[in-house]
Amino acid sequence: MKFWQSLAFLEMDQLLDIAKASDELGYHGLTLSDHLFYPRDHITQYPYSADGAPIWKPESHWPDVWVSIAAMAAVTRDIRFTTNVYIPGVRDVFTVAKAVSTAAVLSKDRVAMGIGAGWSKNEFNATGQDFHVRGKRLDEMIPALRELWSPGWNEFHGDHIDFDALTMEPTPAKPVPIYVGGDSPAALSRAARLADGWIGIGYKPADAEERIGQLKQRLADEGRDDDDFEIILALYALPSVDLYGRFADLGVTGITWSPWMLANLDDPRFASPLQARLAACEDFATDIIAKLQ
Repeated sequence: MKFWQSLAFLEMDQLLDIAKASDELGYHGLTLSDHLFYPRDHITQYPYSADGAPIWKPESHWPDVWVSIAAMAAVTRDIRFTTNVYIPGVRDVFTVAKAVSTAAVLSKDRVAMGIGAGWSKNEFNATGQDFHVRGKRLDEMIPALRELWSPGWNEFHGDHIDFDALTMEPTPAKPVPIYVGGDSPAALSRAARLADGWIGIGYKPADAEERIGQLKQRLADEGRDDDDFEIILALYALPSVDLYGRFADLGVTGITWSPWMLANLDDPRFASPLQARLAACEDFATDIIAKLQ
């Protein structure tokens, strides 16, 4: 089992410290999430809350994921990075390809890209992208990005993405894994057809088992039962060796968790919130990671 620590909503001045500690403590990877801005008036509803409102505050920080990953890669050695998730569809394909490939090269191929179709029509409108064809465009972006990350001359001709022969450097030494996020039927089918893995949000254990079953059926339909396919998700349950072992048996390859977020910042043993969060990261590594690796 691989353990990914989610850094969404972490204060930016603690990002590098948590990254360095996670690397030293044996976490497999770190994840970052993506939004361009917070509109005063949302055109579309957030799909993962009961009332359709975002679960974060307008003042929450959403640092650029690839700049952040490059910075963390510079102060770490082994830990990997992925997005959970990045919305490539609000950008043009060349901007996405350049940012990801640069981060991959700087990190010495420790980068994967978790992607989603996106839900915020405000962001698509602001960047001039068509919200209504975002799924079809994303289906084309995946193979187009793989072309752009390959050395030499490459071209792609689709209904939504089209370019003649060109070369874009630098290119990664290894393929950048692409994990598709989302749990709609379209998202699960996209993951099974086009991706190297699926990266989910947080689920109660019973709901997680249901999603895994749906995903496995789609993989079977695509003839990919035996592929080396990553299944990464978070569980809304207290961490335990038995819980994660059970989900490993179900085919889950990675767990996302945020020990730093559960730290007791008022604990008098710690001189600062950062120290409390580092201690929480260490406790999880000792109690869970070390026993499952």
